[in-house]
Amino acid sequence: MLTETMILSFGGQGGVTAARILALAAVSGGKYAQAIPHFGAERRGSLVRSYLRLSDKPIRRHSSIKKADLLAVFAEKILRIVDVNELLRDNRQIILNTKNEDIKNKTGVKCYCIDAAGIALNLNLVAAGWPIVNTAMTGAMARSLNLSIDSVVNAIKQTFSGKLAEVNAKAAEIAYREVRLCETF
Repeated sequence: MLTETMILSFGGQGGVTAARILALAAVSGGKYAQAIPHFGAERRGSLVRSYLRLSDKPIRRHSSIKKADLLAVFAEKILRIVDVNELLRDNRQIILNTKNEDIKNKTGVKCYCIDAAGIALNLNLVAAGWPIVNTAMTGAMARSLNLSIDSVVNAIKQTFSGKLAEVNAKAAEIAYREVRLCETF
């Protein structure tokens, strides 16, 4: 079955890398995968979309995703910029980086929350003052996409090396355990 995921992040948060890590994890688990970045002249802080397709059969589609099965939102602020209803199919889910559970759900979307920024800050995954949330979000997304945390950790270790790989793997493992269904969004 084909699953299409859209990642919405700000430049510098690691959305493109997250898609690549999840594609590597899926392929190591025997699935087919595509990670497609979509950005132009963006810079740190600009909205970036990344697309991820996973399937148990070869993927023939090679385009951007208009409506996703899963939407990963790397910053709560993105919800004020983008209408998530326009980006999701009917059987839809969102994974949201937030520690604020008082956000009102106006969309009826099944929403999973993870404090990816808190995880990144606790592990000192920070660049230019920004928490780098990609590997924590990768762990949370892997759970929703039915990817094993071991395959995600291995993909992280293929992407990073040394101490950086270990810390990023730990962020993914924490998020994989802590992601939860939110009552509000």
